[in-house]
Amino acid sequence: QVQLVESGGGLVQPGGSLRLSCAVSGFTLDYYSIGWFRQAPGKEREGVSCISSSDGSTYYADSVKGRFTISRDNAKNTVYLQMDSLKPEDTAVYYCAGVRRRLCVSVGIQYDYWGQGTQVAVSS
Repeated sequence: QVQLVESGGGLVQPGGSLRLSCAVSGFTLDYYSIGWFRQAPGKEREGVSCISSSDGSTYYADSVKGRFTISRDNAKNTVYLQMDSLKPEDTAVYYCAGVRRRLCVSVGIQYDYWGQGTQVAVSS
């Protein structure tokens, strides 16, 4: 059974930090690239970041570049999203998703498996 389980969300003040985790079971990170997406109420889902299975190359949306860092621990089958300098516009439900490709893809519909999401709220 393939599962992706996000954790680490919560309420944080602007400028604060959170680290999201995506625990993966049922497939290996050696063959699945992992993307992070987010969706705020009334807005379209947007890609945030991705890490490739081939060589660990990372990609970031312009809106988060320089503030977010994606990483993986293959031994733990876990992908992380370190979020620093958080802004109110980062408020959203964050999802991790796996795609059976060795290269990252930016289109969410191309991903094979999705987690349930974790809520991130950035507010004073």
